[in-house]
Amino acid sequence: MEAVGTCTCGNARPAIEESLQTRLSDIIARHRGRPGALIPVLHEAQNLFGYLPAPVQAGVAAGLGIPVSEVYGVVTFYSYFTMVPRGLHVVRVCLGTACYVRGAARLVEQIERELGIKLPGTTEDGLFTAETVRCLGACSLAPVMVIDDDIYRQVKPREIGRLLSRYRADASH
Repeated sequence: MEAVGTCTCGNARPAIEESLQTRLSDIIARHRGRPGALIPVLHEAQNLFGYLPAPVQAGVAAGLGIPVSEVYGVVTFYSYFTMVPRGLHVVRVCLGTACYVRGAARLVEQIERELGIKLPGTTEDGLFTAETVRCLGACSLAPVMVIDDDIYRQVKPREIGRLLSRYRADASH
């Protein structure tokens, strides 16, 4: 869900919807004072909002009593976190050495054709976001692709359409 509100001056940020702000405050309160609280808070915040826009990062920073720059640094360091909305299903293709050598680049090309986007990107209907990652830690299964939490091993380009159709069918129900 996107932050709501309008900006009437150059540096004001949009407001976070009140019900979501309350839920974010609850998340922060559960973790406040615990060592290493930032990453679990960001994880839950991203699950709540779908992404981590600037107003959410500012809210997390204020709630945990840390600089916004620290929150931003963590959000931009870890590939799991995103500052832009993602599609309903997230497709990740590993481009680590083992996967690359075993044809991951061809998987990327086929995904781009199937979805009509360039990676990283999100389909116009918001159903898929596709991106590449450096390593998924499953080198013996190369090439590896992950859709949401489902891991696909030794994927062939000809299988991409069939795999994506499962998620299209789930979304239509």
